[in-house]
Amino acid sequence: MKADTYVSSGVPVIRGTNISGGRSLKGDWVFVTEQFAAEMPNCIVEAGDLVFPHRGSIGEVALVEADTAPMVLSSSMMKFRPDRERLNSCFAYYFFKSLAGREEILRFGSQVGTPGIGQPLSSLRQFRLPLPRVDVQGQIAAVLSTLDDKIELNRRMNETLEAMAQAIFRDWFVDFGPVRRKLEGATDPVVIMGGLMPDPASAAELEGLFPDGLGQNELPLGWTERPLDQIAEFLNGLALQKFPARPGEPSLPVIKIAQLRGGLTDKSNRAATDLPERFIVRDGDFIFSWSGSLMAKVWTEGDGALNQHLFKVTSIAYPQWFFARWVLHHMPEFQSIAASKATTMGHIQRGHLSSAATVCPPELLLNEMTRVMGPLWERTIHNDLESRTLAETRDYLLPRLMSGEVRVGDVDQGSVI
Repeated sequence: MKADTYVSSGVPVIRGTNISGGRSLKGDWVFVTEQFAAEMPNCIVEAGDLVFPHRGSIGEVALVEADTAPMVLSSSMMKFRPDRERLNSCFAYYFFKSLAGREEILRFGSQVGTPGIGQPLSSLRQFRLPLPRVDVQGQIAAVLSTLDDKIELNRRMNETLEAMAQAIFRDWFVDFGPVRRKLEGATDPVVIMGGLMPDPASAAELEGLFPDGLGQNELPLGWTERPLDQIAEFLNGLALQKFPARPGEPSLPVIKIAQLRGGLTDKSNRAATDLPERFIVRDGDFIFSWSGSLMAKVWTEGDGALNQHLFKVTSIAYPQWFFARWVLHHMPEFQSIAASKATTMGHIQRGHLSSAATVCPPELLLNEMTRVMGPLWERTIHNDLESRTLAETRDYLLPRLMSGEVRVGDVDQGSVI
């Protein structure tokens, strides 16, 4: 299937990039026409099918769900359709997510050149899976999918929280919406706050602290403009090869750009624990990679060691949500600067932090803003931490349920969510 067959809408095409590491297919979609898909019946997938890459990221798997089917496979993918009378599709997915299942896929793979499975159809027919009774398969799948469903719910909730926080931040600090609506003659507190605070009492309490006009600098009266590096401290990480982990002693995973983007794995480097405390990253710290893949996020994967090319961002004077939102606000600009560098790894310099302007309200107003923005920010962090615990529980139960070491009746489903 070539790129020139893609159209703007139609039947989605499953590519390797649509396997996100979770059960569901996600990502950017390309499409083919229904007529084109009909001419390739063997490539059409249905709800309950499993899909695997046979080139590139072999060992990955996703489950086609009812709300996404039908779809069509790209040439780099293969499908596995369980016999529904003998094999529960969701159980099969979790088997292939287990170490034993991944090893079963990789049994047919080659690591020479681009990783791949040379004869996909023949390999699929040789896959070996455990086959407990179908009702037991369903019970195992139900336990594991309950955990994944909650993780997915948290992810969607965080998308909503992020959209809300971004809309409020832009209205208050970029567009100066409440001030401008006052200048336009608005008197209803809910209207002045742009409908973002539907409770009249809360809207009235907050809008009264916004000034009634703009100064000559086009900022709200009483507000000040400050460089980004004056509202927060940007601590660069260490060259952690100078703090190697020592055999038999406690160690910390090294947080590099790859870990910030994709999380910790068993392959993450380790560092000694006796590095200076300020270079240890804890849950809830805000981390910003300033070279390579520029991004910023709150860290929620446990203690780690801050590697060079990453900033840990903190502030004594301002709440985390405030300086973090300003970093995120300037991120597209920083990414553009890094992309323009004529080097293999683009980056920004500290001077770019000094050139990035922020707008700071008086302390009393900022405190009241925190009553609105703080809970949105903290709830997002809580959801990420909860999802990590859920994923750890799932990963602990997965091999034990598959092997029979733990039986479904031994799992208190209420305690795992």
